[in-house]
Amino acid sequence: MSDVKKPSNPWWKFPLWLLLGVGFGAVLTSAQVISVVRVRRMFAFEEPHMFLVIGAAVVTGVISMLLVKALRKSKTDLSGEAMEFKDRPMQPGIIVGGLLFGVGWYFTAACPGPIYALIGTGTWTAFAILGGALVGTFLFGAVKKYLPA
Repeated sequence: MSDVKKPSNPWWKFPLWLLLGVGFGAVLTSAQVISVVRVRRMFAFEEPHMFLVIGAAVVTGVISMLLVKALRKSKTDLSGEAMEFKDRPMQPGIIVGGLLFGVGWYFTAACPGPIYALIGTGTWTAFAILGGALVGTFLFGAVKKYLPA
């Protein structure tokens, strides 16, 4: 018998996650992050809207992580799993991956988060974008063992 503690997923967490996801989609929609026009204008450096939204998200994330690190009383998260904060070294794959991500974002006008918001707003072409994201994820998993560490 294994001594590994399996995380429990109480049933009440799933509706909570769904509610949080719908709320996130509403925020993305109201911030116009799912707008093809806004994304194309960002890549053409025609307006600062998307850069300001992304900058606000980065600042919020940094402040949130600093607060979590400063205020946490235990080394575990709410579900009892260990929380570790590791420094990640810069690797060439990050640059290549970022460029591939940017090219895909430019052509589809959607990064992973807004795909579901686009589907939720009735943009049915987002299913093709979702399919591409899933194929890309599968391909990465297939070639990961051949990539430098």
